[in-house]
Amino acid sequence: MKKTEKNKNGFTMIEIMVVVVIIAILAAFAVPIYIDYVESARASEAKSVISSVSNGADMFYQTSGEWPTSVEDLERQGQLDLKLSTKAKWQFELQLPELIKATSTEEMAGGAGKSIEYNRQTGRYTGYGSPDEG
Repeated sequence: MKKTEKNKNGFTMIEIMVVVVIIAILAAFAVPIYIDYVESARASEAKSVISSVSNGADMFYQTSGEWPTSVEDLERQGQLDLKLSTKAKWQFELQLPELIKATSTEEMAGGAGKSIEYNRQTGRYTGYGSPDEG
């Protein structure tokens, strides 16, 4: 009788396997969503700076009559002030008046080569951390 009671107190292998399968299914849905969220958060810094670059470029154009060719042009003219940590993580390329592009460096937690583009004509961001990223 004691032997029978002892067997009833534990879980069977089938019950444990069912729980493991359920956890695996939930993880299969949760992990990609979490990764998208992390990428979006990392990209938000670049998007914020791109917005500042765009505004600075407009002011630069209004005062000089030409578009800046680099972020350094904006900084020299006092139209933009970037933190050193941002410059270490992102490189910015200006193709004005249409496009501003940010590409991550090795210093960025998500790795190098992640690219975000802002189309000033449409007002849309594409690339890393964007919902429509391909």
